[in-house]
Amino acid sequence: MRILGIDPGLRTTGFGLVDVDGSELSYVASGTITTTHLDKDLLPERLKVIFDGIREVVARYEPDAATVEIVFVNVNPQSTLLLGQARGALITALVSQNLAVAEYTALQMKQAVAGHGRAQKSQIQEMVKRLLLLSGLPGTDAADALGLAITHAHAGKAMARLAAADSLGGSSWGGTSPKISTKASYRAGRSR
Repeated sequence: MRILGIDPGLRTTGFGLVDVDGSELSYVASGTITTTHLDKDLLPERLKVIFDGIREVVARYEPDAATVEIVFVNVNPQSTLLLGQARGALITALVSQNLAVAEYTALQMKQAVAGHGRAQKSQIQEMVKRLLLLSGLPGTDAADALGLAITHAHAGKAMARLAAADSLGGSSWGGTSPKISTKASYRAGRSR
């Protein structure tokens, strides 16, 4: 399975792809999509660059699933709204290519990759380098994106096991089983 991780940003969106074969993770590619060449007042044009860039990454690398970082409200509400629009553009690009999209918080990614939720960017870079056996450190945006792909590689397996158990009727939930779909978008730990 090939997973595309995306760290959304209006100026710089990071992407990273990993192949998963059992418990083995293999690096495929990573990079960034930038809008810094455009005036910051040209929001629709910047969103189009992100949309087109994500579609190009999907066409080139043909991932089976995608994962995107969940955005929380920052100190500056205007920045949060702009980031949300960038996130909307890239999620739309993903679903227009019929990709399942999972979402994780930065805290969940940091816990999965570095073992604790307060990991610094440099710690994420180093752990991604080690986990994927890279010769050098990826950039911070690409490292976060690869971290999201790694997170989904681990969480996705758990969700698939839950879905399989549910489809077999072997639920021990007591009462009605929750509806779990590995094809639908979900937040880790909660099915929608």
